[in-house]
Amino acid sequence: MSNYLVTGGAGFFGAVLKRELLSQGHSVTSFDLHNDEDTHPRLTSVVGDLRDKTKLSEVFSAAKFDGVFHCAAMLAHGALDDKLLWTSNVDGTRLLCECLKENGVKQLVFTSSNCLWGHNLGRPVAEDDVPKPVELYGQSKWEGEKILQEFAGSFNSVIIRCPTIIDSGRLGLLTILFEFIDENRRVWAVGGGRNRYQFIYAQDLVDAAIRAITYPKTTVFHIGSDNVKTIREVYSYVIEKAGSKAKIATLPRRATLFLMQLAYSMKMSPLGPYQYNMIAEDFVFDTTKIKKELGWRPTITNEEMLLRAYQYYSRNRRAIEERKNVSAHKQAAKMGVIRLLKWVS
Repeated sequence: MSNYLVTGGAGFFGAVLKRELLSQGHSVTSFDLHNDEDTHPRLTSVVGDLRDKTKLSEVFSAAKFDGVFHCAAMLAHGALDDKLLWTSNVDGTRLLCECLKENGVKQLVFTSSNCLWGHNLGRPVAEDDVPKPVELYGQSKWEGEKILQEFAGSFNSVIIRCPTIIDSGRLGLLTILFEFIDENRRVWAVGGGRNRYQFIYAQDLVDAAIRAITYPKTTVFHIGSDNVKTIREVYSYVIEKAGSKAKIATLPRRATLFLMQLAYSMKMSPLGPYQYNMIAEDFVFDTTKIKKELGWRPTITNEEMLLRAYQYYSRNRRAIEERKNVSAHKQAAKMGVIRLLKWVS
C-alpha cells in the first residue's frame, strides 16, 4: 500500500478522493485550510496554507510520499479577493512543486479546469487546443499547469482538466438552481437551454486520478461524461425525478448576458465572466485520450449525477444553510441580485 498527500483533502472532491484511497488500504495526509471532519487510523490531517513553505516542508519531512494529489484551489466565488485567489492557486502550486522536487517525490496528479476556456469552440475540446481563459480563476489554473511543465524533469505530473465536478454533497453555485427546484419555482434557462454542457461525476474523476498517479510521464488528459444532453433535458430530468412542480422558463440570451455582466461588475452577482460567457454555450471535452491511455470510462450521465446532488441538498438544506468555515463547494453560494429573479419565479 502507498502513502499519499492530498491537498484540499477537506474540500468536496478532495474528501471523495481521500476516502477512496483509505478504503483501498492506502495511507493519506490531508492538507487543507479547513479542519477535516474525517478520522481514520491511516489518515493524518494537517490544517495549513499552501503558501506557507515552512508548513509544507514539515509535512514532507514527516512522511515519505509515493505521490501527491493536488486538488486544493481557491474558487472565484469563494475567495475574499483576487490576490488571495492568485497566490493560493499559483504561488501555492509552485511551492508544492518545490517540495516534491526537494523530497524526491516522483508522481503528482493535478486537477485543472475547463475554465481554461471561455468560449464555444464548436466541437469537443482536445488536449492540444490552446487555453484562452476569460477570468482570474481560469488564468490561475493555466498558470499552475505551466508551473508543472517547468518541473517536468523532476517528477511526473498528470494534469486532468475537469468540467464541473458533481456528486452527492456538491453545492456552491449549484445551490442557486437547487433552491429554485426545491421551492417549485420557475427554473430559468438562458436561450432556451438548448446548449450542451458537460459535467464529471466525482467518483469517475477519483477513478481517473488513481489510475493517473502511476502514469510514467508528464501529460494532460481531458475528462467528462458521455452522452451529454441539453441543459433543458438535464433540468427536466431532475425536476421530474425529484417530484418538483418547478417549470423551465426561457430568458432571452442577449439581454440576460448584458444584465449578468452588469450585475457582476457592480459586485451584485456570484456569476462571473466564465459563467456569463458559457451559460448558453456548448462545452464538451474530447475524452478519447484518457480512455485510450488510462483505460478509463465514465459510469453515469449528467442528469443522473445532478439528481444525486439535488437530492442531497433537499435532504440537508437546513443544515447546509447553517454551515460555516468549509470549502466553497461544500456550502451554499450567495445569490446576490439573483434573489430578485427568484421572487418573480
